[in-house]
Amino acid sequence: MSGPEGPSITERDLTLLRLLGEGLSTLTIARRTEMSERTVRRRLRAICDELGVEAPISAVVWAVRKGLL
Repeated sequence: MSGPEGPSITERDLTLLRLLGEGLSTLTIARRTEMSERTVRRRLRAICDELGVEAPISAVVWAVRKGLL
């Protein structure tokens, strides 16, 4: 949920975005993070919803612009 300071992104979320930004597939991200691919996809969708962006790559761009990645 968004708070008064803006969207709340966890370290786990940033890890997913970092790996996605490296060009890894959701399957590879799932293997590296010991999550299911379905969970990775669901988490990326939740991050997009939290940030108000359409695509996971847009979330990566957001994080880079905010200096988080």
